[in-house]
Amino acid sequence: MSVNMIETITVERMGYGAEAVGHLSDGKTVFVEGGAPGDVASVEVVENKPTFARARIAKLEQPGSCRVMPKWVEPAASGAAPWQHIAYDVQLEAKRANVVAALARTGGFGDAAAELVAPCLPSKRQWGYRNKLELGAQWDAKGTFNLGFHQEGSPDVLQALSCPLAHDAIAKAPKALRGALRYLQGSDDLGIFRVGVRTSVRTRETEIALWTRPSGFPRAAAAKMLKSSLKATSVVRVIADPGKARKIKGLEVLDGKGCWQEQLLGARYVAHAPSFFQVNTAQAEKLMEQAIRMLGGSVGEDGPEGLDGLLVADLYAGCGTFGVAMARAGADVIAVESAASSVRDLRRNADENYVDIDVIGGDAARELPELGGLDALVVDPPRAGLADGVPADIAAARPGRVVYVSCNPATWARDVRRFEDVGYRLERVQPVDLFPQTYHVELVSCFVRG
Repeated sequence: MSVNMIETITVERMGYGAEAVGHLSDGKTVFVEGGAPGDVASVEVVENKPTFARARIAKLEQPGSCRVMPKWVEPAASGAAPWQHIAYDVQLEAKRANVVAALARTGGFGDAAAELVAPCLPSKRQWGYRNKLELGAQWDAKGTFNLGFHQEGSPDVLQALSCPLAHDAIAKAPKALRGALRYLQGSDDLGIFRVGVRTSVRTRETEIALWTRPSGFPRAAAAKMLKSSLKATSVVRVIADPGKARKIKGLEVLDGKGCWQEQLLGARYVAHAPSFFQVNTAQAEKLMEQAIRMLGGSVGEDGPEGLDGLLVADLYAGCGTFGVAMARAGADVIAVESAASSVRDLRRNADENYVDIDVIGGDAARELPELGGLDALVVDPPRAGLADGVPADIAAARPGRVVYVSCNPATWARDVRRFEDVGYRLERVQPVDLFPQTYHVELVSCFVRG
């Protein structure tokens, strides 16, 4: 089939991505933007490759039974909430199916994969769950400052009046901050290329982080204007170079506390920009609970417990989300983290919650061979997964259990194969939905040695 040709198909399922999946009359797989399982649609092919095609819906002949009315109708929603037209129970089934498919194909488990993957744990909040928004900033050709959401695969920013995925306190932040920053800058470019906003319904703290290029900056005026726009308890400026590397060159507190606090499983966590923190607080607790249970502990009314005397390494520890919980449960924790801001927050969070954690500031792959003699290990790497050789280094440290937390089923499944090759057996997998209305899924998995 050539580009721009139209054919009627039935959409079969959701893939790991924004698009739905079906097949053309010649048997070729086609990815359909905006499709839902069960849709009968006339689709226009917009890209035709040797092994697959991409298409858009020209006419929806018959909607699938799982199709629902979208809640967020702004153009920016197409990237931020690409699955919002699909019923939530079907979203959960599709997320589990994507984990199973990755484990079956990339992990090499075949039909056995389905037996290991539990149903996806749902989010109580299907909207209004995000404690953080990351907004892209851009000047358009007319010299107007825009603030909104980056679209996947594009440098352009789509403006939005609000974001219903976020907690009420920051849901209208895109419009409020765009107005404030336009007034602050006038026709001058102050080098702002990104704005982060975090809030907590538990601590009632809100932080605004302006990411700017190194340059002169009207600190007092910015602090006053931004603080009033969202009733912020903290306003900070992150001085960095734009781009993927985002090399941090400095951090300035413009107003307030200069940090943000959240509560998880009864513990209090502090995070300074640009430290990472999970964006769905309630679901992050479920991740933590699953990890504690896979290590042999439990979570009671007073918090995590049952890991007394266990020597555990926490790799890619961040600001201590898992490390603090394990230490509160009685484990002896060695935490490894490379980002300087996260290392500082990790130490503060250990002190804040009265637990002892041996904090190592360094790269996990480099530090791991020096650990040795571990009872268990928790690893929560970035989307790229574990570096080559890390599973073998983990095996050399001989932990009895490994808990692997992942936000990317594809790289996780690749690493599952590596763990199996060095003598660790995958015991169980628990998907957790931290991102309703999107295709993203987190998972917690457990490996045992021998």
